[in-house]
Amino acid sequence: MDNYIWITAQKEMLHHYPGAPDEVDYLKYLHRHIFHFKVYIEVFHDNRDVEFIMFKHKVEEYLEHVKQKLLKKSCEMMSDYLHDLLLQDYPGRKMMISVSEDKENGSFKTYDKT
Repeated sequence: MDNYIWITAQKEMLHHYPGAPDEVDYLKYLHRHIFHFKVYIEVFHDNRDVEFIMFKHKVEEYLEHVKQKLLKKSCEMMSDYLHDLLLQDYPGRKMMISVSEDKENGSFKTYDKT
């Protein structure tokens, strides 16, 4: 059985989709969203293996420092980028990451141990 803890975070960011189809061509231009993140991380025992608040602070720290690098990224790409950063601090753990724009539309990705 796999065990996880999870945290949520949100970040106001600007982004755009340069290759947007004509039907939604307005997405080609810089626009604002509140991006919502829900990050699950595998834990190996039931007594604060990964402490919730410390994990949340780490996720928020990464989001603050990388928001300019996410300018042209989709929700899926943001998830991959965040996962790659978290692996530096939490190697060998499965993760699941949800990223949404304004809690309306988004992605959900699972990551095996690496």
